[in-house]
Amino acid sequence: MALTPSTMLPLGTPAPPFALPDAVTGNTITLDDLPGTALLVMFICNHCPFVVHVRAELARLERDYAERGVAIVAINSNSLRTHPQDGPEAMARLAREQGWGFPFLMDATQDVARAYHAACTPDFFLFDAARTLVYRGQLDGSRPSNDVPVSGADLRAAIDAVLAGGAVSERQVPSIGCNIKWDAP
Repeated sequence: MALTPSTMLPLGTPAPPFALPDAVTGNTITLDDLPGTALLVMFICNHCPFVVHVRAELARLERDYAERGVAIVAINSNSLRTHPQDGPEAMARLAREQGWGFPFLMDATQDVARAYHAACTPDFFLFDAARTLVYRGQLDGSRPSNDVPVSGADLRAAIDAVLAGGAVSERQVPSIGCNIKWDAP
């Protein structure tokens, strides 16, 4: 496991479009299918210990914010050749086990991860209603190796600011996790 930080895509970047299959439903989901006051794009996978550590908080985020106009989508961009345990069947099983209602999309070409400059799992990108990047970085200060409770505090503060019509703090801490498992070029 290589510890990798977020690349911190510049604030103000428009949300890159995508059209990816949802591992749970089989339906293709596009950026335009996700209307809302805010859009949370999460790059995650099945096996990363950093993602495993925050799985329950991802479900809480959905419960707390989906009805308040926040569209949430998770994208798995790991290589299926080197990490078949991250494939669509396992993704669908994980989403059902965790009670996730948000789409869990498979980026088999890894083009979407490249467009978002995603680097690690988990990697979080929050866009406002105009689909402009207002937050990128960590969920909170919790890590599998520390005793800090998982709270989602950093990401929740950003979401709350967007929902309140306020500015999101520009002081943002990179997420850290396992590197995305890239296919060889």
